[in-house]
Amino acid sequence: MAKGGWQEFSRPESLQRGAPASEPSPKSQQRVRVQRTKAGKGGKMVTAITGLEAAENELKALLKQLKAAAGTGGTVKDGVIELQGDQVAPALAALEKAGYRPKQAGG
Repeated sequence: MAKGGWQEFSRPESLQRGAPASEPSPKSQQRVRVQRTKAGKGGKMVTAITGLEAAENELKALLKQLKAAAGTGGTVKDGVIELQGDQVAPALAALEKAGYRPKQAGG
């Protein structure tokens, strides 16, 4: 008689984790937030766009559209798009045009 009759973790297939959903939710259902912030930017104002579920290359393409619409510089950091300056209104308009339903967060 073998010790331990519990076999839950002894099979390799039981150790496999479920794959995360690779399909992002539709643009119109994503919770996209646009807010002004100064935190950690040396006192400079930036507009942060969070909640976008897209691949890195899609975020960069969207960043290019947003920079053109706002007439300013920007970057993608850890899935967050940052635009230089107070660009909330142009960012909201450009995101709506791209098919998202953005909301302004913060003050």
